Amino acid sequence: MIEVNLIPGGKKRSAKKGGRGKGMSLSLSGGGGSSRDPWVLGAIVAWVGVVGAMGWFYFSLTRQVEEVEVAIATQVQDSARFAEIIEQVQGLIARRDSIIQRVDIIQSIDQDRYVWPHVLDEVARALPDYTWLTGMVQTVPPPDLQVQLTGQAGNNFAVAEFITRLSDSPFIRVADFVSSSQVVQDQGDAGQQIVYDFTLEVYFQPPPPEILETVPLFDEGELTPPSPGA
Repeated sequence: MIEVNLIPGGKKRSAKKGGRGKGMSLSLSGGGGSSRDPWVLGAIVAWVGVVGAMGWFYFSLTRQVEEVEVAIATQVQDSARFAEIIEQVQGLIARRDSIIQRVDIIQSIDQDRYVWPHVLDEVARALPDYTWLTGMVQTVPPPDLQVQLTGQAGNNFAVAEFITRLSDSPFIRVADFVSSSQVVQDQGDAGQQIVYDFTLEVYFQPPPPEILETVPLFDEGELTPPSPGA
């Protein structure tokens, strides 16, 4: 049996008879016990530091993850909103392109609409005295308008003057002489008169830009859709 003397200066009690061996004593007073070992204390401090650092790192990482998740959710919402805006802008651009195409068609038709009035005006302006038309037939449609003129004149000089005036017009490219012949007309009591039948070919040409003033149906800026940030 092991006996421990806890009282300083006390006497050891004798072992009882029939004991198993000599008594052994362990003193807890004084001396450097194992609980005060500096290596053990250092290990405990290091372990506490490691646990604290891991806790701080865990909470810091958790906070960063939460911030990233919030940023991702915000970006997803912005992406959905911008995708809707982009789709609307693309729809407006498609509508604008369709309107521009239709406007171009209308403007081309509108330009050709004035071809015939210009040709008629130039032919009437170039017609000399004692010269009249008996027919005007379109042989090629606008915009490359070609017209065959038939008429009568008092003499060949009038026909030549008519061709010269037509050729000087900014709306006529060429005035070709096709044919001419003398015809005797019965004037009744006035007797008979000799006239000259003629046939001419007239070709329309667009005049120089400075002669005509054209205005577009729509301003190009009116067909431009607003930007997404507007």
